[in-house]
Amino acid sequence: MSTQTRVVIATVLSLIVFIGYDYLFMPKAAPQSVEANKTALNLPQEQHAAVEPAAAPPAAVTSGHSAQPKAAPVQKDALQKVVATVETANMTMEFDALGRISQVYLKDRQYRTEEGKELKLFNTPKIPKPLEIRFSDPALNELAFKTPYSVSASSLQLDGEAKTLVFTQDLDGLRVQKRVVIYPDHHYEVTVTLSEPKPFYISPGFRPDLRIDNYTVHGAMVEEADGTLTIIDDGDAKGTESFRNARIAVAFDRYYATAFYDFGKGLDVVVNKDAEENPVLFVNGENGRVIHGYIGPKEHKILQAIHPELTKIIEFGWFTFIAAPMFKVLMWLHAYIPNWGWTIVALTFLIRLILSPLTYKGMVSMHKLKELAPKIKEIQAKYKGDPQKMNAHMMELYKKHKANPLGGCLPMLLQIPVFFAIYRVLLNAIELKGAEWILWIHDLSVMDPYYVLPVLMGASMWAHQMVTPSNFTDPMQEKIFKWLPVIFTFFFVTFPAGLVLYWLTNNIFSIAQQLMINRMLEKNKKAE
Repeated sequence: MSTQTRVVIATVLSLIVFIGYDYLFMPKAAPQSVEANKTALNLPQEQHAAVEPAAAPPAAVTSGHSAQPKAAPVQKDALQKVVATVETANMTMEFDALGRISQVYLKDRQYRTEEGKELKLFNTPKIPKPLEIRFSDPALNELAFKTPYSVSASSLQLDGEAKTLVFTQDLDGLRVQKRVVIYPDHHYEVTVTLSEPKPFYISPGFRPDLRIDNYTVHGAMVEEADGTLTIIDDGDAKGTESFRNARIAVAFDRYYATAFYDFGKGLDVVVNKDAEENPVLFVNGENGRVIHGYIGPKEHKILQAIHPELTKIIEFGWFTFIAAPMFKVLMWLHAYIPNWGWTIVALTFLIRLILSPLTYKGMVSMHKLKELAPKIKEIQAKYKGDPQKMNAHMMELYKKHKANPLGGCLPMLLQIPVFFAIYRVLLNAIELKGAEWILWIHDLSVMDPYYVLPVLMGASMWAHQMVTPSNFTDPMQEKIFKWLPVIFTFFFVTFPAGLVLYWLTNNIFSIAQQLMINRMLEKNKKAE
């Protein structure tokens, strides 16, 4: 097997492994029962010391939903009742009797369900809910989960300006006030004031549970004080992580997030885990401190308007260093091309244009190797039993004809990070949700309902093979490569239409470029 063939096979296998791992092994979210979520929050002694060294809180913080409940003045169902509703132009936010955000409905058309209903961010009874407070004192914590808050207003309508809800709770003489300032753009500020100092924690809530799939990461992320991003996937939480002066603490699924952030002083964050080892975020509470929060879609335009640093909530995995600028280019193109489908086509063309020098070198090299294929076969047959001599004569042949055996593969290898980056961009971009292209494609974030794009993508991949010079010396290898379009078609069947459109467009541009180079080389050959 030649060096070039090995590199090509390694490249293809890398793509298959990368895509296959996402499809087969990314953790799936199973529906949870209410009982499965009635777990205590265990904050170890040393973890408390790391977050709050001035005091040594108790070894555990319980949820108040657990064992040994005392007589409660109000039943649990009443505590979950909606006591306040906030309406904005693009969302409805509901609060329960414990002063927590119990539900958020998104009104914008692109976020509506297939039935045209407003989208709910929370669909399973997971705890903690956003703005849930937990005291370090177990007795006080249990009392807090049995005592409803009074609220300053049962309904607020935001007409372009922020408005405030004040929740007040009386815990046997301890007065708890939770002041929530809500803005029309999904962000808010919460200030917890206690009549006397008591150690407590407050949570941005368990992540939204709308887009949990095999393709993208979902769980929690913390941006540390030095800018390092630490991601804790669902199922991987150890329950012992703590971060001092963190800038962002966010729980997220593919498209939606709930977060606390502070780009000045920072937040002391504790990451616990639930029964399934999913990350659960809590922030060390300070009496009278303002904490900034966000709950809603991970849409770049919204996050950028609130604070440019908040766009880090949109995370692209391993190749963020390439994907992040690529996403900015995508957004820039869309400012001039209103249709997201044609924006993807334009981005593909731009990427092909930037990579064209590399692609050109690779194609020319492949053409040279194709011309040398008969001579390579002769050398392989002649020195079949002596690999050393065979390699020496082949290297001499390459040198004589100025052909690089890796020339066709190195450009391909250099393009792999670009593919992975665009793969993540098009998977994670909520802007594609509900975005139409043409004809039957009404949502670029979901699979093609009629499988037209995947079939066209497979056909274009086959066509590209037909016009690309090949120098296979092993018939079996050639047969395997001819089956790749079929394999990739099956891989891409369930992929979002936007991603398949990128790959199809990329293949079409590659075919056009290859035909041009083939004609040019044939013309040069005749001229010689």
